[in-house]
Amino acid sequence: MHVLYVIDSVSRIGGAEQGLVAMAPQLVRSGVQLDVAYLRHSPGGFQAELTRAGATVFGVHAGSRVGELAALRRLVRRRRPDLVHTTLYESDVLGRSAALASGVPVVSSLVNSAYGPEHLHARGLNPWKVRAAQAVDAATAQGTRRFHALTKHVAEVMARRLHVSPDRIDVVPRGRDPELLGSVTPERRAAVRAGLELAADTPVVLAAARQQYQKGLDVLLEAWPKVRADLPDAVLLLAGSPGAETPGLQKLADQAGNVRFLGPRSDVFDLMAASDAFAVPSRWEGLGSAAMEAMGVGVPLVCADVAALRETVGSEDYARLVPPERPGELAAALLETLGDPSAAALRVKAARARFLTRFTLHHVSGQMVEFYERSLRRG
Repeated sequence: MHVLYVIDSVSRIGGAEQGLVAMAPQLVRSGVQLDVAYLRHSPGGFQAELTRAGATVFGVHAGSRVGELAALRRLVRRRRPDLVHTTLYESDVLGRSAALASGVPVVSSLVNSAYGPEHLHARGLNPWKVRAAQAVDAATAQGTRRFHALTKHVAEVMARRLHVSPDRIDVVPRGRDPELLGSVTPERRAAVRAGLELAADTPVVLAAARQQYQKGLDVLLEAWPKVRADLPDAVLLLAGSPGAETPGLQKLADQAGNVRFLGPRSDVFDLMAASDAFAVPSRWEGLGSAAMEAMGVGVPLVCADVAALRETVGSEDYARLVPPERPGELAAALLETLGDPSAAALRVKAARARFLTRFTLHHVSGQMVEFYERSLRRG
């Protein structure tokens, strides 16, 4: 089976890019001939890792959508894949169009909920542009053979918003390699804390996310003074790339105190293993990859109770879940987690077992190969 995977970029920042590079070796070992085409310049991205995995990588940088569409059409006709797989908005619109124009079946991943009220009112988004993007997405979706959604929530929401039948959508989550994640050990915890100059008994909360409105880091920072009122020595670590919210987040951090911006990190799993709690305060998610990774590492989770995150983490048996955009309740959940390590440890044990049965890379990659085979059979 020959698959051409079209994605906006192969940068090291986004969850879709990380999911692709994690799954690529498994797909190739399963017999998939994998091509990867990316639209945006991605210096220092995952090109080398994808090549080592056995994929053939193509940068499609034409400077305009018209040029990129033409370049993708040429690539599809030259490579002659059995299936084109698109992920993220630009790649969905252009990749679907190129595949359909070339007579090649196309499938698309639905990695997030989009075009809802939360997006129309999000800071920095123009409601008219959101609706225009939805119209283009829905129009190109009509010729798409099947869809892959990360969660049932995303499948249900996007079926309505793209006007496609729910029976054309399969749910396959992202996966991670348990060996790559590792687990919490005294030695790992001590080594990471020493590198950060943190004492062994310092209460540490970690969040790892892009500094964008969706991720709700402002809510976490508004909660932080309430945590420090009870635990003055507590430290909040924020790992992730800067974004539109960065200036506001820095102001909140200055007011809250004991906040460290770590920037993009390649050692997030180590940071998780050194932390006493991992916070995911998102306003919305498609899956919640960081929460899933924290389940695998074995760090206590405090998450916003939004649909996709609840679907990923399961219930309060696995993580503390609090209503989104409620700093006071978020602070209380963090204090409860930090103050009752025995209860947190029970949730961690249950969450890691859930990860091992649902989110291992081997399990998820097998589901993706079955999705490809099903898509080709239904021609």
